[in-house]
Amino acid sequence: MIERYDLHSHSTASDGALSPSELVVRAQQQGVTALALTDHDTIQGLDEAKQAAALNGIQLINGIEISTTWENHCLHIVGLNINPEHVSLKTGIAHLQAIRSERAQKIAFKLEKKRIPGAYEAVTLAAGKGMITRSHFADFLLQQNHVSTQQEAFDRYLGQGKPAYVSTTWASLNDTLNWITAAGGVAVLAHPMRYKLSANWMNRLLSAFKESGGQGIEVITGRSSPEEITLTSQYIKRYGLYGSVGSDFHSPANQWVELGRLKPLPEIIKPVWALF
Repeated sequence: MIERYDLHSHSTASDGALSPSELVVRAQQQGVTALALTDHDTIQGLDEAKQAAALNGIQLINGIEISTTWENHCLHIVGLNINPEHVSLKTGIAHLQAIRSERAQKIAFKLEKKRIPGAYEAVTLAAGKGMITRSHFADFLLQQNHVSTQQEAFDRYLGQGKPAYVSTTWASLNDTLNWITAAGGVAVLAHPMRYKLSANWMNRLLSAFKESGGQGIEVITGRSSPEEITLTSQYIKRYGLYGSVGSDFHSPANQWVELGRLKPLPEIIKPVWALF
């Protein structure tokens, strides 16, 4: 049997549309044999996902996507095969959750100044026990008819430089990687081409990433072009890193990104799951 990995996905524990168990069922239906649930700055959905994975005959890999600030750039680092009960990881997550809560209040205040009240109460209710993300605010703006699409919410209100944007300092790169490795996990730089870094900046980042304990890069994402795969593979070879594959699935409504719908990892790349 050919193993099909998808090592980047989201549930309602952060900004995904499906509950952890619904996500697992969909992954199994799409032919995924090993799924990592990697919600933003939370491990809230892992227990439910693990139970669903056992019932549906697929492997659940404990994961998280940690918001990170490096040299004034916001990055996302995926931790794979983590022990979710490790003390330093849980302490770090609690710190990030406090930052997220404070950011949500600031975004809501800025929206109120634009005569859009009630945002904080609405997003808190929508997120439940999960993390409040900007996507929750985008959904609120859409439901209240202030915008016609979620993307318009970012373009008009929530994106950088827009009226409700809040500049946020997340965990340092060193702290993020320390939390993941201390918890027995593998640290992977998520969707590296999305940051739009120059070659010089990317080399600086990958040098710092490897020096602090990073081990992998996402080579294949739900939106990878052949050119991006080639370029990312070159970085992997240069820095002696492992390659990961992950759809970054959020919602069935996005027809362009589906669980398990991923190009194969180039044969010359060592797969990150060899480290699990």
